[in-house]
Amino acid sequence: MTKNRCSHVPIKIVASLPDLIKPEDYKNCTEQKKIRLRISIDENGVEILGDSLYVEPLEKLLIDGGATLLERSLCG
Repeated sequence: MTKNRCSHVPIKIVASLPDLIKPEDYKNCTEQKKIRLRISIDENGVEILGDSLYVEPLEKLLIDGGATLLERSLCG
């Protein structure tokens, strides 16, 4: 595991994660920094899956929301 540059939340590199980004998200991506989220709740707790063309704002949002571990894939 690696450490996030802007916090002490560990990052676990995983082989893949579901892709939430849609083709239309690439349009105007320099003017709009979109973040897509999927929130799931089950007997193990809450899972928040986030996807964005901009990693740092997404990770900051997740950390500010209380994430204790971030999983990241090396390519989408």
